[in-house]
Amino acid sequence: MDTTVSEVVQFIAENDVKFIRLAFCDIFGNQKNIAIMPSELPRAFAHGIHFNASALRGFLNVEDSDLLLFPDPSTLSILPWRPSQGRVVRFYCDIKYPDGRPFEGDGRNILRAACQRARRAGYSITMGTASEFYLFELDETGAPTSLPHDHGEYFDVAPLDKGENVRRQICLTLEEMGIQPESSHHEQGPGQHEIDFRYADALEAADNFVTFKWVVKSMAASSGLFASFLPKPLPDAPGNGLHLSITVCKDGRNLFHPRFDQADEGRSFVAGILRRSAELTVFGNPLTNSYARLGEFEAPKYITWSHQNRCPLISIPLAHGDTPNRMKIRALDGCINPYIVFALLIHAGLDGIEQKLPLGPACDVNLFTAPAEVVSRYDAVPASLCEAIRLAQQSRFIGAHLAARTLEGFFSAKQAEHDRIAAARNRPAAEHELYFARY
Repeated sequence: MDTTVSEVVQFIAENDVKFIRLAFCDIFGNQKNIAIMPSELPRAFAHGIHFNASALRGFLNVEDSDLLLFPDPSTLSILPWRPSQGRVVRFYCDIKYPDGRPFEGDGRNILRAACQRARRAGYSITMGTASEFYLFELDETGAPTSLPHDHGEYFDVAPLDKGENVRRQICLTLEEMGIQPESSHHEQGPGQHEIDFRYADALEAADNFVTFKWVVKSMAASSGLFASFLPKPLPDAPGNGLHLSITVCKDGRNLFHPRFDQADEGRSFVAGILRRSAELTVFGNPLTNSYARLGEFEAPKYITWSHQNRCPLISIPLAHGDTPNRMKIRALDGCINPYIVFALLIHAGLDGIEQKLPLGPACDVNLFTAPAEVVSRYDAVPASLCEAIRLAQQSRFIGAHLAARTLEGFFSAKQAEHDRIAAARNRPAAEHELYFARY
């Protein structure tokens, strides 16, 4: 064992750790885990822990079902909400075949490959997330309802904002786990909240986002509430978005520096992402419910960019204070697989730089209210999950970066979701049944 692994094993022995959770995500971004005892950890590091991959949608078939989990020692984290005696810790894991080959559906490995490509080209990429979620009441049986926890609005304070204590507990728990939130506040919708995070390298940012969702749901449950990341949980209220900020540096120089009109590589990085935005939509907006959110309440659907306008897909805000120059993608929602989405965005941006793609002019009009002749100048992202699947299936770009087996499992599952909802007599009720309790 190397020094890092040795130190981890020593930490486990010295800190009364009794249970170890080996965590990973399926291809849809849903966190899974298996618990092992501390005595099994050296074996896990050396040989992996077996699991039946055929039991997970989109992984492997029953005739070819064995995969192994290898904990990443750098991701060790104590779970603060578990007992301080007989502690529980968590590792994120890499997934491999029994012969040692990386599993092609392992999101962490997919993202790691994208980061390695960036580093080979001399680029350093960091990301920061800002995610929205709703807090809902539970009924007398403990099941989630659609009744918001409060009726506060944007930036309200108590007593209108009844979620202050829950947000505080979420932020403190994340800090104890080594994840640094930057800010939190009540959002526009009733019972809606947002927490923003400090920048980290792309793989760490993806790990942190998965942890964040777990902590939000756990802290809400401990407060007798249900947290929902569903893109459009309430039909007449703002949806839940995930705003992703990206910085790209080369030789210590930020590609999104204040003279953006002269930032050739930064402009090409943005152009690369815009060029692939329609093809990537099924990964950034993966539910039928996702498409009810786009195009209203400042959720963009037009493929363009601006500096301060909130209508376009991408904004390049002016830096202030310690905030780095960055680009912000505003159309994603919190039901993504962050590993796959972050990886595809990196590849798209790097392709843009390599091909020296030009970036068109900024859009500075309100596309939510603009007349049809203005709006028609801009392409839009797909209007439905079915359309998004079709575009992604035709994409050579996506096929170049995700394995055919992974894509087949993903598209098959998403098409089944679409068909189930499309065939329902009551679409909102069908979506609620399919998605609400899970997301």
